Amino acid sequence: MQTTDQKQDIVDRAFKISLILKGLDGLLEILSGLLLLAIRPEQIQKISHHLTDSTLARSPHSFWASHVATWASNLGKGSLIFGAIYLLSHGIVKLFVVVQVWRNKSWAYPLLLIVIGLFVIYQVYYLIFKKVTAGMIALTVFDLIIIYLTFIEYRRHKARHNFADS
Repeated sequence: MQTTDQKQDIVDRAFKISLILKGLDGLLEILSGLLLLAIRPEQIQKISHHLTDSTLARSPHSFWASHVATWASNLGKGSLIFGAIYLLSHGIVKLFVVVQVWRNKSWAYPLLLIVIGLFVIYQVYYLIFKKVTAGMIALTVFDLIIIYLTFIEYRRHKARHNFADS
């Protein structure tokens, strides 16, 4: 049977791991956004053509190849800029908040709850009104776990600081 301290250690480790993963996710979004700013639609079309040409020649009805080719041919500079801004803003906000929670800043815990909560609201909207994907479901579940762990850690953080103040 696990003691209370052992359960807290498991929750602490899970929280730290989830913060690291969310921070890496933010960093990946920042790098992807920067890449979208650096690349031209013609380059994406060329890469898409290289990746899908032989598949479409063998199987003209290939679902993935035809969708990638169509997506790339319809891609414009405006779409790339929108995608870059979207990824950069998400990544910067996530990384900033995660770093501040990691630094144990009291104000960052509620901010993390709000930011991830807003992401979850958008993800649920997407799942209901746009498209259900395994990736979006997994991301939403992961974010809900982060919210739960953040809430527990924030309560502990407040209890430690209130105890230290008395």
